[in-house]
Amino acid sequence: MSATDWYAHKSLGQGIYWIQEKFFESSNRANIWLLRGSHQDVVIDTGLGLRSLPDYINAKGLLGEDPQRKNPLLAIATHAHFDHSGGLHQFQQVGVHSAEVDALASGDNFETVTWLSDREIVQAPWPGWRASQYRVNAVQPTHILQEGDVINLGDRQLTVLHMPGHSRGSICLHDGDNRMLFSGDVVYDGDMIDWLPTSQVSDYISSCERLLGLVDSEQVDQVMPGHYHTFGAKRLHRIASGYINRAGTCPARFSTFAWKTLASLALRASNTPRVC
Repeated sequence: MSATDWYAHKSLGQGIYWIQEKFFESSNRANIWLLRGSHQDVVIDTGLGLRSLPDYINAKGLLGEDPQRKNPLLAIATHAHFDHSGGLHQFQQVGVHSAEVDALASGDNFETVTWLSDREIVQAPWPGWRASQYRVNAVQPTHILQEGDVINLGDRQLTVLHMPGHSRGSICLHDGDNRMLFSGDVVYDGDMIDWLPTSQVSDYISSCERLLGLVDSEQVDQVMPGHYHTFGAKRLHRIASGYINRAGTCPARFSTFAWKTLASLALRASNTPRVC
């Protein structure tokens, strides 16, 4: 299967494209965002990396008629989990928060939560492909991101907001001029996951409090999340406040502890090399 078959895209206007992996049918299927700028184009998250995302972008002409006039396409991972970072190795320029640089550089499939099943891939990317073979390829980031860093696209600026909780290096990218928040897995319209090995509930609560501050100060009108559909400021406020109210309760804390223990055991087992 070629890259042009594997992906699909939709233009949302303002130089923003939404890209998805058509044959990855799972709640883990991540949104891939392409932002065109006057001097720099950026991909936010890269999916599994089973087919070449750069080839698809170029084949579909999503960078315009003369992409060579700009800096090389920059791929930024909102965090290191496999469904967001699997395609990073396909790009010359790669950005990730400093807390997850080592995980990507070493191809740490425990911290990248590499957990994929055959049934989630409804059409194999090539003959004989099996999910048990899948790993996140190691990649050395060229851009080590920190809180407050500004990614300059020319006519658009993205500010890095470190929002740990889901993972230690989770970030949002805030387009303040257009009041857009590219939120990764910090927040989306679904059950927010705080029970993975590097998740931390107290950090997640603090990050959600920060999200409420962005809404209250009218800095966000539209959320472009890591999964599912986009939504507005009112929904963001409800999701973030709902998590804060729920996460601090005793039943929620017990459930998180239990799931975190099970997830750690399962991930270690799934990433143990097989002896044939």
